[in-house]
Amino acid sequence: MMKSRLWTLCLVAICFAATSCNGYEKVLKSNDFEAKYALAMQYYEENSYSKAIQLFENLVMYYRGKEHTENILWYYANALLKEEDYYTAAYQFKRFSRQFPYSTHVEEAVYLSAYCKYLQSPAHTLDQSQTKEAVDEFERFAERYPQSVHIPEVNKYLDELREKLMLKEYDIAMGYYTIEAYHAAYISLGNFINLYPDSPKREEAMFYQLRSGFEYGINSTDAKMKERLQQTTNDFEKFVASFPESKYLSEAQSIYTKSKAALANLEEKQKEKKQ
Repeated sequence: MMKSRLWTLCLVAICFAATSCNGYEKVLKSNDFEAKYALAMQYYEENSYSKAIQLFENLVMYYRGKEHTENILWYYANALLKEEDYYTAAYQFKRFSRQFPYSTHVEEAVYLSAYCKYLQSPAHTLDQSQTKEAVDEFERFAERYPQSVHIPEVNKYLDELREKLMLKEYDIAMGYYTIEAYHAAYISLGNFINLYPDSPKREEAMFYQLRSGFEYGINSTDAKMKERLQQTTNDFEKFVASFPESKYLSEAQSIYTKSKAALANLEEKQKEKKQ
């Protein structure tokens, strides 16, 4: 214990002498890796993370598999997080957890890797690749550490991330409706409804699926129209059963009436053909 403290004090003294006489740049360019390590830790403790990061980057390659490696990787990843370099921090925390699976820091490293992904997750209108990665990592963390102190915040973050994914899926489905690609809209909205049964967008999604199905059916050939408009009437019944007081009820009823009228016309046509 005494030797360890003396060694640490010695390193700090070396570091202080080096910085006082030669400055940070000289230590950075030198081959005195023990002095670099001590100086990196000093800068980290002083919250000078950008300087600490440069030194840690120098040290990572040199100390691979040697003494201090665990500390270097741990503080390097944390310094990156403090400097808001979330992409690199996530990579380094994951690297740490893989390289030191029995470390006392491993649980925190797994959590912080997911947290960095969460911090990179953009608005729901943008690409959601990072959001999906964050969800996957938080879910793995919760499975691996179900008793962790981080579980409440993990659940909170997961709710946020899943809502983004839900909104993204809804926007994609409604995008098809907007450009009048009614078949694609019908399928996408149906997938959305099945995937997110508790979504606050469910009522709206079911209504626009009904409208998409009607538009797709009414513009079909006679051979296909009957089947598709029958599906529309089924969708109307599901919609009314789910939302009997919907603000869309009047318009939905109009779609149903038009569908029934079109089906009646088709039957008349078929009868005329037979005569």
